[in-house]
Amino acid sequence: MKAIRVNGLTKRFRQKRKREGLGGSVRALFRPDYTEKTAVHPIDFEVEAGEFLAFLGPNGAGKSTTIKMLTGILHPTEGEAEVLGLCPWTDRKKLAYRIGSVFGQKSQLWYHLPPSDTFELMRRIYELEDGDYKRRRADLIERFELGPYVDVPVRKLSLGERMRCEIAAALLHRPSIVFLDEPTIGLDVVVKQRIRELLREMNEKENITVFLTSHDAGDVEQLCRRAIVINHGRIVLDGQVSELKRTYMTRKTIGLLLEEEPERFEGAGIEELERSGRRLKLSVDTSLTTVEDVLAKLVARYRLADVTIEDPPMEEVITHIYEGRALKEGAP
Repeated sequence: MKAIRVNGLTKRFRQKRKREGLGGSVRALFRPDYTEKTAVHPIDFEVEAGEFLAFLGPNGAGKSTTIKMLTGILHPTEGEAEVLGLCPWTDRKKLAYRIGSVFGQKSQLWYHLPPSDTFELMRRIYELEDGDYKRRRADLIERFELGPYVDVPVRKLSLGERMRCEIAAALLHRPSIVFLDEPTIGLDVVVKQRIRELLREMNEKENITVFLTSHDAGDVEQLCRRAIVINHGRIVLDGQVSELKRTYMTRKTIGLLLEEEPERFEGAGIEELERSGRRLKLSVDTSLTTVEDVLAKLVARYRLADVTIEDPPMEEVITHIYEGRALKEGAP
């Protein structure tokens, strides 16, 4: 079953045109002129049930507008969408019982009340049966390790503690799809990793479909199998995360520990990044030469004690996609 189907989904906004001078301002008040801005051009994609999808793009690309249409907050200008077999903007109330959402910069927790009070409010909103609610609440408190602060006012929680409570609140009613908008923004490395582990666990054990937007490459690399990249309201890339590095980043890093101190090592597509004693680090452009050829030349010249070959960091891959040919082709 497809969790999400999108066909020709489009959103345009009308904006008032500013007129110069006092007279223009008066005329604009009574007879305003409008311009039309396209936030999302016709887009098409599908998401499988249980899939963990990354929806990526620079600021202003159309990510939030798309999510708002998929959750029924915005009506599209044109096109169709189905989320769990429902039209989001005509069946919004029915759909709300089956989806959850977490926005990294907008809290659904009551600021001056403890998370337990928000959980109780969510129980009433989603009309959860008391016994099932208590079991689910206890399970989430245990999994997300919320025991020490579930009864502490939200204003006294750290950002990491609050985000874990936010995610738990979004999962209370057992949604089939969760929309996560920057869920790890501003968190330290340890807390980020813990939240990623919890999200992966919930996805695997409960087959929850996760629709994730994030500027954190670690979220994408560790959680998502597939990524859609959007820019200027157009989808410019849709493929497996594992393919992103091979397709859009052609550099490999080779780390070497040699038996003797090396001389300068040069060649087409080879850049020396670091040399310290018997250690040598090279960057290899695989569009100009192969890793095998570079290693063959090294073995012919030196005795190797150790070799490591690394892909570029995911941050570089995403930056390359944003700035590269794919985005230029997607620009209007």
